[in-house]
Amino acid sequence: MLFVWDRPFIPNILRPNFKYPIGKFGHTNTRLNEVEKVNSIDILFLGSSHTYRGFDSRIFKAHGFTSFNLGTSAQTPIQTHMLLKKYLDKLNPKFIIYEIDPLALTSDGVESSLDIIANTHYNDLYSYEMAIKLNHIKTYNALLYASLRNIMPLNNRLVEPIKKGSDTYINGGYVEKEIKYYDPVIIPKSEIIFSKKQLQTFEIVIDDIKKRKIPLQLVFAPISKSLYSGYTNMNYFDSLMTTYSQYTNFNKILKLKDTIHFYDADHLNQHGVKLFNEKLLKDFKLKYLDLNAVLREALDPSCFMDADHTNIKGDLIVNEYLEKNDTLF
Repeated sequence: MLFVWDRPFIPNILRPNFKYPIGKFGHTNTRLNEVEKVNSIDILFLGSSHTYRGFDSRIFKAHGFTSFNLGTSAQTPIQTHMLLKKYLDKLNPKFIIYEIDPLALTSDGVESSLDIIANTHYNDLYSYEMAIKLNHIKTYNALLYASLRNIMPLNNRLVEPIKKGSDTYINGGYVEKEIKYYDPVIIPKSEIIFSKKQLQTFEIVIDDIKKRKIPLQLVFAPISKSLYSGYTNMNYFDSLMTTYSQYTNFNKILKLKDTIHFYDADHLNQHGVKLFNEKLLKDFKLKYLDLNAVLREALDPSCFMDADHTNIKGDLIVNEYLEKNDTLF
């Protein structure tokens, strides 16, 4: 491998195994640059493009929550594990919302590793641990090239524009897509076949978060009905996820339309994001915040036996409220 200025000269025979997507998609470079300046947040979001295109930091801020979106393209548990080891202590979140969809547990994780290696300003021990776990020639080559760029140094030359094509980066890690609408197509049926390596790493991630006593919510963000209906063993996926932590499949809760709330089969447009986030926030507050604080507006003084406890009349109102909101986390 030779360098011509800041670009590598790769012999044709080696090109199939070399890919370095610096600044290519998802604003990973900008996100991993911003996270270095963020400390102590309320909510940390983890996951794939469903995450950085699905959780709008502005909506959560409007509800009083500071947050950071550490989603990256095609992120699998192996990358999630690496990012948590690198940033969890620094971000020190009060809550974690981890978007987990079937593809994250079936992928080999190579594509996501290249995205993170190429766009991390300095690859440390955690990048090497990730490469060893994946044990793939493309990841090794990208990390070798990244290490050479660190030495030269070249990694700080890229200034990624906030707006790229139809994408706009929003502080906090979210990427807003210009409004587009999905034209549904028939998607072939497929079975979710888990990668043993990814599932094992997923379990490590869950255990690490639980050991830190950080409240964790697993979420399957909405995807189009045309894509969702193609999975033949979704009930099994849901039942498995519930064994690990609090889990909500929003595809079973929100009534969204493919042609109105999505820009492609896999991602919500901004209309869908707003509906998804508002519903998630409503449920989040009921589950993790003081329930009495939420309900006090609906309860007058005659509903309490003392300052903190409802009487029979109050209990009836609370039960009715919960029945109307039976999709809590």
